[in-house]
Amino acid sequence: FIYLFNSNITLGKNGVPVAENFQLEQSTIADTVQAGQVRVKTLYLSVDPYMRCRMNEDTGSDYLRPWQLSEVADGGGIGVVEESQHRNLAKGDFVTSFTWPWQTAAILDGGSLQKLEPQLVSGRLSYFLGAAGITGLTALLGIKEKGHVAAGANQTMVVSGAAGACGSLAGQIGRLEGCSRVVGIAGTDEKCSILVQEMGFDAAINYKKGDVAKQLRELCPGGVDVYFDNVGGDISDTVISQMNQNSHIILCGQISQYNKDVPYPPPLPPDIEKIQKERNITRERFLVLNYMDKQEASVLQLCQWIQEGKLKVRETVVEGLANIGAAFQSMMNGGNIGKQIVSISK
Repeated sequence: FIYLFNSNITLGKNGVPVAENFQLEQSTIADTVQAGQVRVKTLYLSVDPYMRCRMNEDTGSDYLRPWQLSEVADGGGIGVVEESQHRNLAKGDFVTSFTWPWQTAAILDGGSLQKLEPQLVSGRLSYFLGAAGITGLTALLGIKEKGHVAAGANQTMVVSGAAGACGSLAGQIGRLEGCSRVVGIAGTDEKCSILVQEMGFDAAINYKKGDVAKQLRELCPGGVDVYFDNVGGDISDTVISQMNQNSHIILCGQISQYNKDVPYPPPLPPDIEKIQKERNITRERFLVLNYMDKQEASVLQLCQWIQEGKLKVRETVVEGLANIGAAFQSMMNGGNIGKQIVSISK
C-alpha cells in the first residue's frame, strides 16, 4: 500500500491541510532487489509541522523539496530490512531515513539509509523519529547553539508549543543544561498538567484560558531570558514583550503561520520588532541540519538521558498507513501530546 499526495483537493498557500489531501492506493514493487538496494518493511512513519511547507510548489526553503501531486509522499521513517543486496546492511537490520516513502514496503537504496542500534533506546525504535532523532537534536542543538544557556546564571526559559514533539523535550533539556526556571505554553489543561507533573516544568500556561501576558508576568517575575519558539504569532509577540536585555529566541518553528503565505521566519509586528532591537534580543533562523557534525555525540547524549530517566518521552501513536493523513491533520491542529507517530506494522 502507498499513500499519495492527492491531486483532487486544492490546498494553496493559505489553506488548512486535511486528510483528504492524501489518498491510499495499492501498488506493487519490483520482485528483484538490485545491487546496492534493500527491501524493507515499514514499521513507523513520522508526521511533522514542516511537512505543511512541502504541500506548496515553493516550500520556502532550499533544503525541502515539495511533494509532487499524485506521487508517493515521504518523510521520516523506520523499517526493518527483509532482503539486502547492500554490503553494509543485512536482513533483520533496523534502518531509518529522512525521506522514507509512505508505503508499507519498499525497495530503497541502501546508501540512503542509516542503521539503528535499538539498545540505545531500550528497544523503543520509534524514539529515533523523535527524542533520539531529528526532533531531539533540534531541541538540544537549538538550546546549545542559540539559547546561550549557562548553568548557575539563574535563567528563565519559556517554551511555546510546549507539549508537542520538540517543545516537550526542549523544556526538559533547558533544565538539564542549566535553566533555573522553565515555563511552558500549551493549548489544554491536560497538556499543561503533563508538562508540570511528568516533565518537570515549573509551570504551564493554557493560552486558550485567561490573560497570557498577565500569567507570564506572574510566573516569570524576573522576565524571560531564553524563549524556545515553536509557534510564532500572537503568543510569541506576548513572550518577546517580556524578554530581558540581551536575551535569546531559539527560532525552532512557527506553526501558527504555516497555513499563511508569509516568509519564514515571519516578520515581527513593528512594536515587537522595536522591543527586540532595543533589548538586543537575538532571533536567528535555526536549522539543525547545519550542525550535523555534532549529530553522533548529541544523539548519544539524548539516549543517555532517556535511559537515565532524565528525559521523559511522550508519543501519540496512530495505527495504520490509511490513517496517516488524519494523523497529519490532527498534529497540525494540536491533537498530539509529544511526538506524533504512525505505526505501520509490527
